[in-house]
Amino acid sequence: MEENGNDQPESPAGVEAPRGTRSGRVDEKGRLKLPAVVVQYLESLGERRVFVTTLNTSTALIYPISVWRDTEKMLQEPGEDADIRADIAFIANHYGEDMEIDAQGRVLMPTTLRRDLHLENGDVYLNAYKQRIEIFPSGTYEKKLEAAKSNLDEKLRALQKKGLR
Repeated sequence: MEENGNDQPESPAGVEAPRGTRSGRVDEKGRLKLPAVVVQYLESLGERRVFVTTLNTSTALIYPISVWRDTEKMLQEPGEDADIRADIAFIANHYGEDMEIDAQGRVLMPTTLRRDLHLENGDVYLNAYKQRIEIFPSGTYEKKLEAAKSNLDEKLRALQKKGLR
């Protein structure tokens, strides 16, 4: 898999993921209206079918189905960490479901996922990262933003020594 300048795996066929954070909202029926740039990204991969889940029970994830298939294979591989992989696969399957992006660019969030992550009828933030779309509930996003800001000058200095411009 190729890497781009952001140390993120590139999407198949060189398709670039959208950069930046987008806001969204999960409606009362549990549908997330995806920003147009996200829908265009998924369509450019030839994907309207996605797997919607969580791995950490704090953020939701939308995987293009082809990316999820690769992730599933990795989680099913044997090895000394097979129990860890099985646990993560169990969580992903407990919360996850295959979904289709509808003609209006909406995706239904699985019921258990949206209830446990408090996504129902709420604001969310979306980021493309590692060939998937991360969905942060508003409160989770704000906490992560504040944590990222802590000691920011030190973090910047350390990365500038490694070539950050």
